[in-house]
Amino acid sequence: MTIKLPAITICAAMLAPAAWAGNDTHWSYAGPTGAGHWGELDAGYKTCTLGKHQSPIDIRTDKTVSADLKPIGFGYTATQATVVNNGHTVQVNLPAGGQAEFDGAAYKLVQFHFHTPSEEKINGKAYPLVAHLVHQDAAGKLAVVAVLFKTGRENAALQPVFASLPAKTGESRQLNAPIDVTALLPAQQSYWAFTGSLTTPPCSEDVKWQVLKTPVEISAAQLAAFRKLYRMNARPVQPLNGRVVQAGR
Repeated sequence: MTIKLPAITICAAMLAPAAWAGNDTHWSYAGPTGAGHWGELDAGYKTCTLGKHQSPIDIRTDKTVSADLKPIGFGYTATQATVVNNGHTVQVNLPAGGQAEFDGAAYKLVQFHFHTPSEEKINGKAYPLVAHLVHQDAAGKLAVVAVLFKTGRENAALQPVFASLPAKTGESRQLNAPIDVTALLPAQQSYWAFTGSLTTPPCSEDVKWQVLKTPVEISAAQLAAFRKLYRMNARPVQPLNGRVVQAGR
C-alpha cells in the first residue's frame, strides 16, 4: 500500500496512520517482484530505478567528510502504540511520540520499523538488524534515524514489541503500556548524515538520513522472533552517485 501526502509519497513500510490510502502494487525482496525489479512494477515506482540519491548505502568511513554536525534534538515522549505486521516488516505506529530536531527544524516522530539484516552497511558490513525511526515535518518532508543493532543482551525497550509480534500480514495489536522511543537510542549519538530516499517503493528521494554510529544490543532470541516472520527484508545498497556522507565528531 502506498500513502500519498502533499509533499512526498510514503509506502507501506513507512506507514503512519492507516487513514491514508493509495497504490497497492505488490512488491517483495526477492524473485520477479524483488528489489531489482521495483522500477518495472508500477509507473509510480520508476524512481527506484532512475533515482540518483537512493538508499540504503554502504558508508565507507575513510571516504566520509568530517563535519561539525549539530546533535539531533531528540524530544520523544511516552505514547500508546500499535504494532502492525504490514506484509513487509513489523512497524510500530506512534500517535504522539514526540519529535526530533534536525538542524533546528522540528520533525514529528511517526513510527519505527525493522529490517534484517541492516539495510545500511558500514565498511561493507551489515548488522543483524536496524530500526528506522521515521519523522515528518509540517510540510510532509521526511527524516529518518537509523539505529543499528548487534547481538548481545535482551533489549528491554523492545521487549513489549517483540514479546508478541503480529504473525500475519495485516494483523495489529496495541501495546499494553506506553512506549518511549528514547530508550531505544544509544548513549553516544554521533551520526553519519546524507541525503537519500525511502528504501521501499516508491523510493521517493529528498529524505534526510541520520545513521547513528553506535549500535545497541538485541538478544539472539529477539532477533530470531523477528526473523521467524521476515528472514530478509533489506534492500541492497545503492550507488552514492557523487553524494557526500558527513561524519559527526
